[in-house]
Amino acid sequence: MTGVLGREFTFSDRQFKRLRAFVAEQTGIALSEAKKDMVYGRLSKRIRSHFGGNFQAFCDAIENGDAQEQDFLINAITTNLTAFFREAHHFDYLRQRLIPDLMRRNADSRKIRIWSAGCSTGEEPYSIAMCLAAQQQLADWDIKILATDLDANVIEHAEAGIYSEERLSKLPEKELQWFKRGRGANTGLVRLKPEIRNRVSFKRLNLLHDWPMHGPFDLIFCRNVVIYFDKTTQTQLFERFADLLVADGHLFIGHSETLYKVTDRFTSLGNTIYRRLN
Repeated sequence: MTGVLGREFTFSDRQFKRLRAFVAEQTGIALSEAKKDMVYGRLSKRIRSHFGGNFQAFCDAIENGDAQEQDFLINAITTNLTAFFREAHHFDYLRQRLIPDLMRRNADSRKIRIWSAGCSTGEEPYSIAMCLAAQQQLADWDIKILATDLDANVIEHAEAGIYSEERLSKLPEKELQWFKRGRGANTGLVRLKPEIRNRVSFKRLNLLHDWPMHGPFDLIFCRNVVIYFDKTTQTQLFERFADLLVADGHLFIGHSETLYKVTDRFTSLGNTIYRRLN
């Protein structure tokens, strides 16, 4: 039997409210009423296969602490749109301005520390690693890139470093050197070479919970993540980022995000690039 608005299963406003409350508490993501159809679409297959079409039973499992279903809900709700060198102006700045500056500033320690917060399937931190690998002078430097995400599934994908060849269609020729094309059963797939993969460490992390790392980081990428949070949560998050950055450390955020009236810990350099104030 078809439910409300042509849905296969009944999904009441009260059930949506229960799921919204859990998602907000656990992730900081505020799901508006307009997202109800999206939530239904992302959960319906699971509800059919595991709960006999009963959203009420799924809500009960979430609230009763079923870790497997809680993980599924979080993974289903988080959005993972990404691409290699997405928002290219950030990587142009990294190559042309920031890496040369870090090479001068960190000449004594010969260390660089970077965090990609909300790394999705890994394209962002691997793009950062490719920018660094292109600098021969950094070959023997101690460089570590931490990449974190809330979604366990995308972390597993990212760690493998394997992508469809189509993902490289818009990359310039010079960046293709970092990929190895698959053969036989792996035709149509590519894998990042070890010199890129080995520079990135992937960890699952909820940004609203405790952070095990202590920094400091030279730069942090947190792009297209805070757009889902309310202003209070954004302020808290950016304060924590500032505390983990070196003096004059850099923060990169998404093209639709801003720190205006959110925090005074940073100054804008334009193009959603910010520098921490001392």
